[in-house]
Amino acid sequence: MRKTIPGRLYACFFSLTAILYLSSLPVWAQHAITGTVQDADGGTLPGAAVTIEGTYTGTFTDAAGSFRLSNLKAGAISLRVSLLGYEAQTRTLDPAQTSQVSITLNKTAIAVDEVVVSATRANQKSAIAYTDVSRQQLDKLNLGQDIPQLLNFTPSIVTTSDAGTGVGYTGIRIRGSDATRVNVTLNGIPYNDAESQGTFFVDMPDFASSVSSIQIQRGVGTSTNGAGAFGASINIQTNKLEEKPYAEANLSGGSFGTRRVNVLAGTGLLNNHFVLDARLSSIHSDGYVDRAFSDLKSFYLSGGYYTARSFIRLNVFSGREQTYQSWGGVPENLLKTNRTYNPYTYENETDNYQQDNYQLITSHELNRNWRLNASFFYTKGKGYYEQYRPNDKYSNYGLPNVVIGDSTISRTDIIRRRWLDNDFYGTVFSLDYNSFGKLTANIGGGWNQYKGGHYGEIIWARIAGNTNIRDRYYDDNATKTDFNLYAKAFYQFSNRLNGFVDAQVRTVGYSFLGFNSQLQNVQQDASLTFFNPKAGLTYTLSDRSSVYASVGVGHREPNRDDYTQSTPQSRPKAEQLIDYEAGYKVQTERLAFTANAYYMDYQNQLVLSGQLNDVGAYNRVNIPASYRAGLELEVGARLAKQLRWNVNATFSRNKIRNFTEYLDNFDNGEQVANHYHETDISFSPSVVSGSQLLFTPAKGLELGLLSKYVGQQYLDNTSNESRKLDPYFTNDIRLIYSFKPKFAQEITFTLLFNNVLNELYESNGYTYAYISEGRVIADNGYYPQAGRNFLAGIRLRF
Repeated sequence: MRKTIPGRLYACFFSLTAILYLSSLPVWAQHAITGTVQDADGGTLPGAAVTIEGTYTGTFTDAAGSFRLSNLKAGAISLRVSLLGYEAQTRTLDPAQTSQVSITLNKTAIAVDEVVVSATRANQKSAIAYTDVSRQQLDKLNLGQDIPQLLNFTPSIVTTSDAGTGVGYTGIRIRGSDATRVNVTLNGIPYNDAESQGTFFVDMPDFASSVSSIQIQRGVGTSTNGAGAFGASINIQTNKLEEKPYAEANLSGGSFGTRRVNVLAGTGLLNNHFVLDARLSSIHSDGYVDRAFSDLKSFYLSGGYYTARSFIRLNVFSGREQTYQSWGGVPENLLKTNRTYNPYTYENETDNYQQDNYQLITSHELNRNWRLNASFFYTKGKGYYEQYRPNDKYSNYGLPNVVIGDSTISRTDIIRRRWLDNDFYGTVFSLDYNSFGKLTANIGGGWNQYKGGHYGEIIWARIAGNTNIRDRYYDDNATKTDFNLYAKAFYQFSNRLNGFVDAQVRTVGYSFLGFNSQLQNVQQDASLTFFNPKAGLTYTLSDRSSVYASVGVGHREPNRDDYTQSTPQSRPKAEQLIDYEAGYKVQTERLAFTANAYYMDYQNQLVLSGQLNDVGAYNRVNIPASYRAGLELEVGARLAKQLRWNVNATFSRNKIRNFTEYLDNFDNGEQVANHYHETDISFSPSVVSGSQLLFTPAKGLELGLLSKYVGQQYLDNTSNESRKLDPYFTNDIRLIYSFKPKFAQEITFTLLFNNVLNELYESNGYTYAYISEGRVIADNGYYPQAGRNFLAGIRLRF
């Protein structure tokens, strides 16, 4: 393994310190603007965003619809005022000559799509840590890589790719929590797999091209639909209403045979009511790892009917993927000599899956204060992965040995397919109240049911005996039902103090094929009920700064394997998290700074320990106490008129208070227990930092240096130095040039040089430790990421 370079870590500290220094510089401007924002009827509009374009200066109107911006320089500025459901206004004025303004916002002529996700999204009053990612920000990086890769430079995020290129199977961790602990919703509709609780973005190829915004909530976050958030929530909103017709094409390609082509088109608003949007995409990559190709195809089709107070929209989107399996990783002893090694050589060792999604989304304004949102969805998924199994036992498939003459054959080469055939359907809803004064509230929830068919087929055997093609060697159906109700309220106690409360009740029912106490595999049921309360306060120190604090509770049920590979006696309990968050925000003309401290206190967190349970499975076990404590820092600085720097860093401590490791002892067939105290939680780096240094030397031209530092991570929970991922520091260079010719709305060229310093690093791995011949041996596997490579693309918008 490589030795680390401490200077890289020092560079992260130095960069952050340099930017923070800017916040201490004196502000010489003396002018201020006060004002009010109201609607056409003269009613107050609290919560309206008031910003000065081209700067970080901004604030929100209070319960009386009033705002104040201070320390402004003399000279013309563009003051922009916006509020969901209203047409934004921009005023050009000089603070030296105008000190007071009154702005009237008119309601939008038609309902806006954003209202359907407002109930589950955080806002400036939520007292939690969150990051909004716009369509414009996504487009800058979107050259065909999966959504986790496009979010790589946001706070506390670590991403990985099985194939090493960001295409195909990709993973994401937020604050050290993996994808099974990150709640993902599409337009407020749950997307996590109901049984594994993971998120497979590979099933939505090029979905980012149909996304208008993404919000990442770190920690428990606000109440949402679907699986519990134990590290974060990712709330994705698809295309919002485009009132004018458009057409767009994207072509991109680069290293490792990576190429993407898509076409998008929309009718705009027809007859002031109807709209239709469509996308067709194809992505291919050979992968950095040998044979780790991806062939991905998808489409998105959306039609809507809009009025001034309501809309109904039908989204239909589908993804089909074939990927060559590269989940085996690279053994540690081959990293220096064969980083692209793939243990699989059978030509069709592939994963094949298609997922079709149907969403019917509606919203209706009942009156000025009340709005009702209701959505219905159905997701159909079906596919398999194929495996070549040399010299496998007939008994593993419930087959008799083959007798030929005097010979009894108990093993043969087999090709098998393991299938998943599932249906997922349900509804989500919310009733939103806005008093346009001190109180806003939401009552909502969702119901969904998952029906999963799991079965395996033998499609070939070298010595088949009496077996038939597509012989099913297991067949297992499961049903999971999820229901939740939540209520949220924001109350403005004074012009400076705002509070929120948020309470959710969630029930989960699961029927599955699992082991009973007699070790018989029979159909069983599990039922769980969770109560998840949250509360917080936000205090405005000035028109430029605020502080907040919150506490929230979250629960998460065990996953499919936890249930099916155990008995009721050894079955693990649900996990619980109490999340404490506190932060400070400040904005000036040239700087925006946020500091967020968190303490995530876990009870019964599920981890692998190596212990065999009563059915002989290496199941996860509950550990009584563990925690994540950290500080997240974000800075956006305008260093000069043409130079901006966005940087974030997370410094954390992630510990299991007491942990017991179990090692298989092959010398005597028993297990050995080793006890530890205050060990690191696996895959939880203590330092994560992201930086984007952006230079715009000319109109339409942007040069960017994108950097990412991830500290060392342990592969298990023992803090053993022989089982870890080394820290890494990558640097990308991005060039974007946009111009507007007469024949097109916009043409954009993007050139992305990834990992320009050719850092050799691994972003994921696994370990299996055991005792043999009196020694502890750890078999480590790693997932190397691509060295120096490039992607280039062209975007034509008409």
